[in-house]
Amino acid sequence: MSGGAVHAPPRVAIVTCGVLEDEIRHFAADTEHVVHLEVLEQGLHNEPDRLRTTLQDAIDRVEADTDAEVVALGYGLCGRGCEGVRTRRCRLVIARAHDCITHLLGCRRRYADYVAERPGTYWYSPGWIRCHVSPGEERYRLLKQYYVKKYGEDNADYLMEQEQVWFQHYDTATFVDLGVGDVDEGMRFTRECASWLGWKFDRQQGDPDLVRTLVTGPWPDDRFLVLEPGQAFRMTTDERVLEAVDGEVEPPAADALDLPNRSGAAQILSRRGSKPG
Repeated sequence: MSGGAVHAPPRVAIVTCGVLEDEIRHFAADTEHVVHLEVLEQGLHNEPDRLRTTLQDAIDRVEADTDAEVVALGYGLCGRGCEGVRTRRCRLVIARAHDCITHLLGCRRRYADYVAERPGTYWYSPGWIRCHVSPGEERYRLLKQYYVKKYGEDNADYLMEQEQVWFQHYDTATFVDLGVGDVDEGMRFTRECASWLGWKFDRQQGDPDLVRTLVTGPWPDDRFLVLEPGQAFRMTTDERVLEAVDGEVEPPAADALDLPNRSGAAQILSRRGSKPG
């Protein structure tokens, strides 16, 4: 009896945003070829240049400190803050996704269709709830306390009015999950926030295949971009989302960000930092 050689899967190191930590740990738990997991703080997408620098530093550490052959990113474009990062000796893998919601829904087309039908959607997930103070009564209370302490009562009232103007763009709180973590508590919290805000509530059961495949491989070209050492990636305007670049990628101009994320208030809305795993 004869057959082709069986090749062992490559050793993989994963660098992920904290929003996807639990889901990635879940699928990596029984995956022997995952040799390292590094979790970066949620919210870096609000400062794209900082995200790019922090992510590149993490990639450099992984290549220096592990024997990984592939670095897989638990990120999408994420405010275009991931554009331009690259490896020096490993292959680099990233899903063709704009952000973590594509990872949770499992398909960029499903994400696009949902948002087209419900353009006023604000997404909640176990990771978002754990890492970030999501819109709701707690967020309002914490921001009001922060603004009163820093700017005084009158200015705080004005800033909170601006916060509410920002929320007027939304009318639906949608909870999405992969069945990992305390799903019942996450749904309860999201319903509570929706009620307080006067929004509708919806729940979407996610599809784990995209996150699972990111962890385990192999990585089909229609869903993932696999880069060789030295290559970077940039955004496309078509369904590919990302494309490989052999040269330098010029960082995009930073977009104007929402008021709470442009001040020290962002610090009180983040529940945790980064950590290697």
